[in-house]
Amino acid sequence: MWIFGRKGESGFSSSSTAEEVTHGIDGSGLTAIVTGATGGIGAETARVLALRGVHVVLAIRNTETGRKVIETILTETPDAKVEIMELDLSSQASIRDFAARYRSSGLPLHILINNAGVLAPKFTLSKDKIELHFATNHLGHFLLTNLLLETMKITSHEQQIEGRIINVSSEGHRFASNKTFSDQINDESSFNTLYAYGSSKLANILHAKELSRLLKEEGVNITANSLHPGFIVTDLFRKFNIFSALCNKVLRHVAKDVSQGAATTCYLALNPKVKGVTGEYFCDSNLAKPSSKAMDLELAKELWEFSLTLTSSE
Repeated sequence: MWIFGRKGESGFSSSSTAEEVTHGIDGSGLTAIVTGATGGIGAETARVLALRGVHVVLAIRNTETGRKVIETILTETPDAKVEIMELDLSSQASIRDFAARYRSSGLPLHILINNAGVLAPKFTLSKDKIELHFATNHLGHFLLTNLLLETMKITSHEQQIEGRIINVSSEGHRFASNKTFSDQINDESSFNTLYAYGSSKLANILHAKELSRLLKEEGVNITANSLHPGFIVTDLFRKFNIFSALCNKVLRHVAKDVSQGAATTCYLALNPKVKGVTGEYFCDSNLAKPSSKAMDLELAKELWEFSLTLTSSE
């Protein structure tokens, strides 16, 4: 059980669950994409959104596991609207194929939850020869968002409703490398898992910040925010022996459970209290202050331009 439970301005705290922060909210008529929804907070996010009436698309790599998630959701909510679309965020070809299939489906898009993440124990390159943390945690979501943005704009305009883009980051962003993004991503000689993961999570925050600025400049009714879900004992950490030992002996006493870990994501996706709020960083369903790097608007612009060069189809 999470040891801190003081409520913030939102009325919620670190101990609030995803169901609690969305209690009484009707999401009928809304459509959401959740990446990485085969387990952990992604699966819980999908479950709670479906419980609230949202049509949920699980954008996942492992479709067999995804079918089990859907079975669980339908057991609880038989009339839930939930489906699977295959997506490998480490492959730009897969992302482009997913976006094309989604656009051709004719589905609207109100909520995009960039949740999926990897934590690799050693230096690994993606299918596009880019360091795996940066390629999957940031660049894959950056490309996915850009390819689906027009669909979100059309949905928002036609239905006169606010679109919401949510990047699941981490307090781990404070461990980002001091190197520039362009200098660090494929430097195997200086690779450090903690720094690589931290830099990708920093990129999640900067991505939301710059995207928010551009959307406001364009006058589009779509918000973009990022969040730290809290420390949750999930499969992301269990492949590391040291983390497994800590989880079993110590951290299980202070970590959030999955229902608490998914709360801030669900809060940003559905709660009317955050209507119009954009470019911010949240923790425990309340506004939080990220690192100084995460608030660097020039760094956000630099990352945006760098990401564009790495995702160009030319």
